[in-house]
Amino acid sequence: MNPAIALPEVSPSQRRRGRLQLILILVVVIGPMILASAMYQWRFWVPETRSYHGELIGTGQTRADLGVVGADEQRWQLLVTVPDVCDAACKELVFLARQVHIGLNRDVGRAAHGLASAQPIASDYDAQLRREYPQLARYQLQLDVYDKAAGKVEGAQLWIVDPRGNLVLRYDATSNGKAILNDLRHLLKISQIG
Repeated sequence: MNPAIALPEVSPSQRRRGRLQLILILVVVIGPMILASAMYQWRFWVPETRSYHGELIGTGQTRADLGVVGADEQRWQLLVTVPDVCDAACKELVFLARQVHIGLNRDVGRAAHGLASAQPIASDYDAQLRREYPQLARYQLQLDVYDKAAGKVEGAQLWIVDPRGNLVLRYDATSNGKAILNDLRHLLKISQIG
């Protein structure tokens, strides 16, 4: 025969303290999950500021969806798109893309820069590009696809493209090079790819 184990008497105050500890543990463990779900569902306490400077492209569009033909770059890319003739703004963005690329310093191998144009480049500027921008990748831009994908943007645009070809950020010709460099450095820092 097994002798019965006698449990000690629990006073009502000890019982209340035990229940209070259990409730406190549940609030500490489950409370943050409920709060985070409520913040997501009803959009309260969400910061209004952002840490990037360009226009975030969160639609899952790729270079191919943009109408860029022949691009298979497996690194981060600063891609300049030109739907019209390459004017002064276009030339400034091509120069800016190269400068940002150079500004990456030790991460320069993780990125590239390119130009996608719908119109043929003027022969004098084409010669200058071949001479001064030897690493600049050149692509054809399908204008009808670009117009559908890019929406209402006009003129030359600079896009940051991830190694899988997804569009990440877009900048216009008035963008600050330092801001673009900071955005790209941040992306390279947090990136698991490329």
